[in-house]
Amino acid sequence: MFGGKKENKTQMASGTTSSPSSNSINSLVIGTKIQGTIEATNDIRIDGEVHGDLNCQGKVIVGPQGKIKGEVHCQNAVIEGSFEGILKVKEVLNVRETAVISGDIQTNQLLVQAGAVFNVNCNMGGQKVKSISNGKTDQAVSDQVANA
Repeated sequence: MFGGKKENKTQMASGTTSSPSSNSINSLVIGTKIQGTIEATNDIRIDGEVHGDLNCQGKVIVGPQGKIKGEVHCQNAVIEGSFEGILKVKEVLNVRETAVISGDIQTNQLLVQAGAVFNVNCNMGGQKVKSISNGKTDQAVSDQVANA
């Protein structure tokens, strides 16, 4: 009757099946502050504060009360709280309406919801998206110089 569960535990201990922690999400709760470098192989949710670097092989989620000041490298990111610094996202950056972001952003795809505060220099897919010079983008200024 209980033999199947015992066998499953044995298989997990021997490494023949994936462990439950492979799909786990790390969590930094409200009221917790960390200074330094964080390395995460799984997704991580920040509802507290981080001052420093965060390197994540999965998704970084900054909750509505979460704050990060530093440099973040990750696969995907969802920002609902505040971020200040350098953010490098390999795939998709999702900026929610409650987010306040400033700094330098590099991402492949970007989604910014109405209401978000998004004051950044942004590079997408290797192309410079936002760099303002006298109210015009660098590309517009370059086009004007080339046509003169």
